Amino acid sequence: MVSATATAKPERIRRPARRRVTAGPSRIGRLIIILNLAGLAVLVGGAVLLNQLSQRLVNARIESLRTEGELIANVIDRLATQGDPEPLLQADDASDILESLAIPKSERVRLFDADGRLIADSYVASDNVEAMPLPPARKPGEHSLELPFLAWLTPHPAPGAEKILQQEVARALSGATVSGVRPGEDGGRVVSVSVPIEHVREVVGVLTLDASDVDQVIAAGWIALIPFVVIAVVVTLVSSVMLTQLIAQPVRRLSAAADSVRLSRARAIDLPDIAERKDELGDLARSLEDMTHTLSARMEAIERFAADVAHEIRNPLTSIRSAVETLELVKDGPSRDRLLGILKQDVGRLDRLITDISNASRLDAELSRESMKPVALDRLLRDITALYDAMRREGEATVRLVADGADNATVAGQEGPLGQVFRNLIDNARSFSPPGGEVRVTLTHDRAAARVLVDDDGPGMPPENLETVFERFYTARPRGAAFGGNSGLGLSIARQIVDAHGGRIRAENRPATDGGVAGARFVVELPLRKPGA
Repeated sequence: MVSATATAKPERIRRPARRRVTAGPSRIGRLIIILNLAGLAVLVGGAVLLNQLSQRLVNARIESLRTEGELIANVIDRLATQGDPEPLLQADDASDILESLAIPKSERVRLFDADGRLIADSYVASDNVEAMPLPPARKPGEHSLELPFLAWLTPHPAPGAEKILQQEVARALSGATVSGVRPGEDGGRVVSVSVPIEHVREVVGVLTLDASDVDQVIAAGWIALIPFVVIAVVVTLVSSVMLTQLIAQPVRRLSAAADSVRLSRARAIDLPDIAERKDELGDLARSLEDMTHTLSARMEAIERFAADVAHEIRNPLTSIRSAVETLELVKDGPSRDRLLGILKQDVGRLDRLITDISNASRLDAELSRESMKPVALDRLLRDITALYDAMRREGEATVRLVADGADNATVAGQEGPLGQVFRNLIDNARSFSPPGGEVRVTLTHDRAAARVLVDDDGPGMPPENLETVFERFYTARPRGAAFGGNSGLGLSIARQIVDAHGGRIRAENRPATDGGVAGARFVVELPLRKPGA
């Protein structure tokens, strides 16, 4: 079992470990949502803060006016009212009191009697007259250039403002202090507080304080929102740059690497900086790297396979050509018969090579096309050994199955290719068995894997050939065996199928009692099918 044909030793294809795609929420999705919501959150937070601040400022202004109004009402109650014969507000004294007070220009104090009539006004008392700039004078026939959408910038009298004020005074005459924001006569908003003036437990008038600076206060608040707007814009720009750096550029690099592979400038994608990322782009980069490395390894295997096929086919073709050229020169019968026998043998060898090469070349496609199903190894091996027993000829080695206690040895696989594995191993064992010998097929299993042993009583294998016997086109025949009777693909195909099923196959020699070799043994280990799979 030591004479081997000289062929190139192809490396076994090492498929890259499949990297598991991270499950769970999308990291890039979370990043995009967070970055896009960051600017909006800043604006919303600023608007909420501004609204709260503006409301607090208005409330503080109302409280300030209420305190000021109650103080003025108390002064008027003490100095400008009389209670005999009935409670009465003295208008002249009250006006004098208002003239003596230092009322800020942003505030307006008005005094109403018990009938709701205006009897005093701080604007009149202090000669405070509102002035509005007039538009520039136009020449005769010249039309105004004022644009309609700018009209809102010019204050206009608010219709109904006087009526709202009278309603506020009427409510205050009922004895309750009224406060809030109402429209002013100029169209703006004013903070107003109406305080009833009571004397001898009877309302004799109403003091109303207006503050016209509420719009300025709110405008100042909106101006305070400008930093938030600027921050939101900056956050949006930063998020855009980050999304470009984290997503757009890596995707562009992946696309360029894929184009390089497509245009045959590279055999595989290799972007370690992207593949190390812990997000979806990292998963994509790792998957593309694994895919292209697998394709590259497959292409290299195909190239080596094509070179080996050319080498193996060239040998019988060369022999056939030499025999045909010699046949024309040979005239005697025995020599011609010998050459014809060589031609017949080489043609058979060539036919066997082409058949085995065809089977090996389409094996990958068949393995990937068919789905894995439960396969009972004890039943499969019984069918195979029974077939060999039925077709056995005189002098050939018998095939015996030993499968006691292995009834539950079920694996997930494809029955056809697995059967081909065991047939190849049995054929190989029978070819090395002595006449009348025996090939034993033993099936055992544990909790994790099923184990099939194929033993023969042949000469065994040299220790240095225990791994090379699985290489393509490697044949090791004992002296005297028919040359070209085997293609050297049987064990290589067996390993390919076992690897596709997630198992292992190895060769070893069985030790004899005298320290020698009792025969060869091939061991196939296949993972058991998990319950429910």
